[in-house]
Amino acid sequence: MSKIVIIGGGIMGLCSAYYLQQSGHEVTILEKGDLSDNCSFGNAGMIVPSHFIPLAAPGMVQQGIRWMFNSKSPFYVKPSLSGELISWGVKFLKNANNAHVERSAKPLLEISLLSKKLYGELNAQPGFDFGLVEKGILMFYKTEKAGEEEAHLAGKARELGLDMAVLSAAECKALQPDLALDVLGAVHYRCDAHLYPNKLIALLVNYLQTNGVKIERNAEVTRIETAGGKISKVFTGSKVWDADQYIIAGGSWSPAIAKMVDINVPLMPGKGYSFMVPEPQQRMQIPALLCEARVAITPMNGSIRYGGTMELGKLNNNINMNRVKGIVESVPKYFPDLHPEVPAEKDIWFGFRPSSPDGLPYIGRSKKYSNLVVATGHGMMGLSLGPATGLLVKQVVDGNKTEINIDAFSPNRF
Repeated sequence: MSKIVIIGGGIMGLCSAYYLQQSGHEVTILEKGDLSDNCSFGNAGMIVPSHFIPLAAPGMVQQGIRWMFNSKSPFYVKPSLSGELISWGVKFLKNANNAHVERSAKPLLEISLLSKKLYGELNAQPGFDFGLVEKGILMFYKTEKAGEEEAHLAGKARELGLDMAVLSAAECKALQPDLALDVLGAVHYRCDAHLYPNKLIALLVNYLQTNGVKIERNAEVTRIETAGGKISKVFTGSKVWDADQYIIAGGSWSPAIAKMVDINVPLMPGKGYSFMVPEPQQRMQIPALLCEARVAITPMNGSIRYGGTMELGKLNNNINMNRVKGIVESVPKYFPDLHPEVPAEKDIWFGFRPSSPDGLPYIGRSKKYSNLVVATGHGMMGLSLGPATGLLVKQVVDGNKTEINIDAFSPNRF
């Protein structure tokens, strides 16, 4: 049995702790906040094997440039002379090509399918009902251009063996007859699923605390000591923590933590927003992704969660109401019956998705320190990939063969 310190109490930290505890390790999580505001709380709750195309894809460059001039657009890079942003942007441009997309599809699909399987196993555990629903996700489109793009992706998905179908508007309507639709069609990724993130996080935290995992809240790491090619101590203010192995799972704060030990983990925080609206009629049963608007809509816990936008820039707590209005205004264009109002600021959740420049997560052992493992950079798929990442971290820590090949996710690749 080893002593493990995990830096970060988001979905990656919690899932890593879950599998490490199951493996018999003594685990402590150091979380800079109080666990009430991590990125997964406001997540759309989607488990998405369908997302096998990384963010760094050829079309994103041209589309991103167009969107930058629209304050309500779903993707925005805040212009800045920050060295981190410029370095990230150069790496993104190098990876935004077809060869990278082709190389990334298999590892992304494998980790997604593993995570979905593990979510099914976790949900079947006593006391772990977190609203897992396996009805797939509908990718709705309104324009011929988006329809052609989705048909191309659907062809790739079919080649990869995913369960999906291209639907006409009438077929979409038949799936949810109580919901008015104004679309050309959709791709129904029946391989996908969704859950209620708030319940999942609460159940994980409760399980870990009940089973001997120490969770130290408001414990921000301020310094890390190293010796002989290993991490020797972690400091949270005046408190000192020592362990046999350490895991950086700090989400968008991971680069700052890694910098304490002279490691480069290129990430930019991608701010996303979401809000909930009660839906007593429960007209929506299958989550939706609105292709042109890049908005996610998920039925959960008797309400509908609306979410979207990817705002790359420095970490900040400002709410850009224009981005939220962009989400609100896009919904009735696809669903004429759904008219969410612009929520009050206090009802808007925002979080930072840790986005790597090539759109792939960082999972694996650091080449600089033999007792350091990195688990971050999952972008918009953090919740979706949580269990698989946790299991892979456990296997890396134990020195076992990993369930899938993780070479593509190496934290040493940049």
